[in-house]
Amino acid sequence: MFYNLVEKRITVKSGDMDYVAFGKGQKNLIIIPGLSVRDVKGAGVSLALMYKIFAKDYRVYFMGRPHKVNEGLTIWDLADDISCAMNELSIEKADVYGVSQGGMIGLALALNHPEKVSKLVLGVTCSRPNETLKNAVSGWIKYAQEKNHVAINKETFSLMYTEQYLNKYKLLMPLLVKMAKPASFERFVILASSILSFDCYDRLKEIKCPVLVLGADQDKITTEKGAREIAEKLNCEFYIYSGYGHAAFEEAPDFTERICRFLALV
Repeated sequence: MFYNLVEKRITVKSGDMDYVAFGKGQKNLIIIPGLSVRDVKGAGVSLALMYKIFAKDYRVYFMGRPHKVNEGLTIWDLADDISCAMNELSIEKADVYGVSQGGMIGLALALNHPEKVSKLVLGVTCSRPNETLKNAVSGWIKYAQEKNHVAINKETFSLMYTEQYLNKYKLLMPLLVKMAKPASFERFVILASSILSFDCYDRLKEIKCPVLVLGADQDKITTEKGAREIAEKLNCEFYIYSGYGHAAFEEAPDFTERICRFLALV
């Protein structure tokens, strides 16, 4: 099977959740993606290809979100779900890599379940909502309440990607904004709202594991400041990409290699 790939559903605290696993390494790596109109189900091959650099040294677990969520769900609840999933999968400890909202979940996991996190990588994220983030998320929530997935995607792409990237794929964009649609707009609203209520800034110094923070100076969602203030509070390793936005984790050619160096894979 491709990179020992499996796509399964697991029961966690908030309900059922999909995950993708691949790789043949002895160590464990938990990857927590950002908020998206799509989940990880059916994306196993593309994810394994995208993150194949980790497949030799790690068993990689790419975690989704619970399918059924209740009003008032928090980032802390989502971190508890990751902890529960680790228990179900017999993962005692793992390196954790979270992007955007996934970085917030990673922070919450390291704070409330520190025994389960060996090293923590935080990509284009923040520890508390700033005005830029509030405006972006509030816009997505408004469009989701209107059941307008095209507007969500257009706004997301314009905020995430550089102009060069958007121009490169401009012929595909009209198709992509129409195709990507949340299975439940209500679920999307609840997941997005959890971002607005999260604030762990005052607890950051409780994190004792090694941390790498990666940000971008053109980030129009979580902002460079959001990444920088985590790194400064923790006095940890960090790097700010110049000329890239929130999608630096996709666009910057050495983003994943930088993570590998931190994890001592190269």
